[in-house]
Amino acid sequence: MPNLSRRGALKLTAGVAVLGTLGLTGCGREGDTAAAKASAKPVDDSPATGTLNVWAAQGDADVLEKVIKPFKAANPDATVKFTLIPNAEYYTKLQSAIAAGKGPDVAQFFPESQAQFLDPSILQAVPDGLVNPDSFFKSLWDAGVAEDVAYTVPWYAYTYALVYRADLAKKAGVEAPATWDDMVPFFKALQRAGAKHALGADNGWDIFNGQDIAMYAWQAGGSLLSSGGKWTLDTPAMVDALKYNASFFTSGIADTATPTFLDAQPYFVSGKTATMITGPWVVGQLDTAAKKDGWTASHVATAPLPAGKSGSVSFSAGGSWGVLAGSGSTDASWKLVRYLSKPSTQVAQYQAYSSLPAVISAWDAPAIKDQPLLDAFLTQLKNTRTFPRVSTWQQVATRMGKEMEAVAKGTATAEKAAANIQSYAESLGTGAK
Repeated sequence: MPNLSRRGALKLTAGVAVLGTLGLTGCGREGDTAAAKASAKPVDDSPATGTLNVWAAQGDADVLEKVIKPFKAANPDATVKFTLIPNAEYYTKLQSAIAAGKGPDVAQFFPESQAQFLDPSILQAVPDGLVNPDSFFKSLWDAGVAEDVAYTVPWYAYTYALVYRADLAKKAGVEAPATWDDMVPFFKALQRAGAKHALGADNGWDIFNGQDIAMYAWQAGGSLLSSGGKWTLDTPAMVDALKYNASFFTSGIADTATPTFLDAQPYFVSGKTATMITGPWVVGQLDTAAKKDGWTASHVATAPLPAGKSGSVSFSAGGSWGVLAGSGSTDASWKLVRYLSKPSTQVAQYQAYSSLPAVISAWDAPAIKDQPLLDAFLTQLKNTRTFPRVSTWQQVATRMGKEMEAVAKGTATAEKAAANIQSYAESLGTGAK
């Protein structure tokens, strides 16, 4: 796995909420989306030509020069120029460039936080036949669709699963929990086996915790938006989600103050904690934290998230590509995006940076299939949902994180927190015109 972290990979999303939406005037948008879809010309198999300016966030895109060497060889008359921007600044700079009419031809987006860009004034519709939508994890593809028009193509994927100390579980004689009811007993068994706290819980109490509580609400049978586009957050499912999360702290299996973010892996390796609910990048960081090659293989296991009454549901996230409405190299841009979506290219991306494929068939490649600790993430990716595709979601998620802190620390009831979240979300609306 790459040297990525939850906040290293996603911290840009926290700043997205303060950015105004671009081009969402509302007036005539239905006609604009229909026109955008109709104007998406098929892309043929002839070589790409011209100059392509590609913007991406630092991280997974750092290896693209290497990954696209075959594309360059097959398209000698095409020049691809990459601009890599720090994560924390990426969306701000991209949105400013688009507003100034100086955006790139191709830009990277993030399925979990790209809703404000899904508009015909910003992005071109994905041409019919460019890719097969069914080849991707469904929630990742759906994250790029607005009003039945696809604007982005998935590139890499991740979700959350349970990462735990297999050696302590074996010592305790327990298996990974399958349901919510199994969680606290499992954690307590790990503590009896030697862990100080069984769960290394995220205690940043921010947008990322809000994403967690959304995930638990789904597991409890809830939704975040109604079919009519109204916030549905003050519900029994949200109350159950808040109580479920709080139970980790009130039972003594997690600490509301530690580990801090940078301590998560060292705590896990040392036995101060024994479980993380986290993404796949963590797996590749543990040998380094342990200062011992092979430590992870002998000490760690993964499992899908324990199921609530609506099953084991997680969220989908990762990277995607879109072609800007103002691109002067539309044909070549889509040919590059098509290349980046090929299973063989996504396997090459995994081998170069450990980015997990968004194309399901790529997981059959030996380089990925032979990694048993990834199995749980594949299972989980097949059961994921997309965060609300509305421009105010990041603000709502941040408030959810603050409210779940109050419940975890016992300063508010879950019922009161759910009501507060609903009231705040209604005050913001969804950004729809």
